[in-house]
Amino acid sequence: MWKWEAEGEAKAVIVMVHGAMEHHRRYGWLIEMWRTSGFHVIMADLPGQGMTTRSRRGHIDSFDEYIFEVKDWVQAAYRYELPVFLLGHSMGGLITIRLLQEERVNIAGVILSSPCLGLIKPPSKLLNFLSYALNVVFPSFRMNSGLTVQMATRNEDVREADSNDTLYVTKVSVRWYRELADGIKQAFESLGKTRDVPMLVMQGGDDKIVNKVRVKEWFNHAPLSEKRFKEWPKCYHEIFNEPEREEVFEYAKDFVHSQLKAIGYIV
Repeated sequence: MWKWEAEGEAKAVIVMVHGAMEHHRRYGWLIEMWRTSGFHVIMADLPGQGMTTRSRRGHIDSFDEYIFEVKDWVQAAYRYELPVFLLGHSMGGLITIRLLQEERVNIAGVILSSPCLGLIKPPSKLLNFLSYALNVVFPSFRMNSGLTVQMATRNEDVREADSNDTLYVTKVSVRWYRELADGIKQAFESLGKTRDVPMLVMQGGDDKIVNKVRVKEWFNHAPLSEKRFKEWPKCYHEIFNEPEREEVFEYAKDFVHSQLKAIGYIV
């Protein structure tokens, strides 16, 4: 777990949860934007990804591993005695949703960035069927993820960096896929259990990875007192890496500021 402290007096803590295949180092620009805007940032690599144990790269035994891990990050954020916001991208968005459904956490607001609530190109029916059997007899069997850096963003600098990134996971286990699919299913089935916190969902309008129709469906049924949905028409999946990322960040920051004003932390 890493912590980046704000310049000057901090307004709140942003706990960031990265997506599948990636790691915290890909968020350097976003971390610095939050930090220089007066926010502490807490982030780490999810189990089986980034700088975590190499032998389990691309593998988990249970989606709960992710939920418990992020809960620890949130508890670390409490030590600052400031409002805490969760920002989850892609699978990190799904983890954030499942955390809100399964655990009691004190959160001032949530930002979801292209949350993984459905895939544009899921495995074929045959592969999906076979995955059930493999999950029993050979759960650690790894296969190519099918994702490319070109699908994630239009930002050529990010594409070039990713193509040379040795921490980027390229293969995932059968168990990992089945747990992801079950996590998506549970996110919909447990909608009524979602903790009522202010939420901003931002979605890439030209997402090549996540099915934006499913994201909007989940959002429309989420039983939240305050929720906002923002689609960025030209953006691919990684909206915080796109050429429009400064505008995307300012929108997210305005949401955080509005919540802090509502609870009297800033005027």
